[in-house]
Amino acid sequence: MQASHRFFCAAILTAVFAACALLVPAEAQKGHPAARKNQPGRSAVADGRKLFDSVCATCHGLDGRGGERGPNIATRPEVQRLSDEETLRILQAGIPATGMPGFDALGAPMLQAVMGYLRTLQSVSHAVPIPGNPQRGKLLFVGKAGCANCHMINGAGGFLGADLSSYGSNVSLEEIRSAITDPHKDLDPRSRTVLATTREGRQFTGIARNEDNFSLQLQSLDGTFQLLAKSDLEHLEYQPKSPMPSDYGTVLSASELDDLVSYLVSVARTTKQAQASETKSPRKEEEDD
Repeated sequence: MQASHRFFCAAILTAVFAACALLVPAEAQKGHPAARKNQPGRSAVADGRKLFDSVCATCHGLDGRGGERGPNIATRPEVQRLSDEETLRILQAGIPATGMPGFDALGAPMLQAVMGYLRTLQSVSHAVPIPGNPQRGKLLFVGKAGCANCHMINGAGGFLGADLSSYGSNVSLEEIRSAITDPHKDLDPRSRTVLATTREGRQFTGIARNEDNFSLQLQSLDGTFQLLAKSDLEHLEYQPKSPMPSDYGTVLSASELDDLVSYLVSVARTTKQAQASETKSPRKEEEDD
């Protein structure tokens, strides 16, 4: 097991240096003076993306949201809250206990480029101006759009859908709008509508919260939970659609959609700031004093 782990880490490092060779012009690899003429035109973020795609994505996924070997480093609040110094330290030294190797041999400029691109993955919704009015969006959320019937924000709302307190900081404005108007697109398998029919003919529709080979815990659309034995079921169907209404594109105007998106992003920013304040280290507070 340890041997295979060392082999995998060695493969990562090999890929890192191969990626670096692609980023640096041939003249630079040979110390050629012409290399300095080529460098100013290169984008640090673009270089960071190439390195991330070639190396980090192997474990963490192309979008940074996790893979088979590495965790989500794009949308997890505890990772987003890391300072630049803390993030750079991890890139340099790695996290031996988790199997992540250190990349200090790349040098500070390359690691800064990777970190810069990681920041774009962590704050995609902050990169462009946000149209719409968040106050009107809040009224839509709890009123006309009915989002609060299923979704919770800061402890208030429904339980059927996901908690959206931090959602707006994790995705782009286009993704938020698409999730509202086309909820069946790129649907998370865990959010599929499940239709269960018992041998007595009773039907239950909802979302599977827990499931094994023998039982199914189903949360119905009214929020109630049903524990069903699979031996008692006549039919079990996982439908490729979300319980979320799919007509918001016509029910809401373009400006109302902007307001709703603006509200979700505004709430996420406030939530993120509050979390950062609550988790401020005692050592940092002493330094501030």
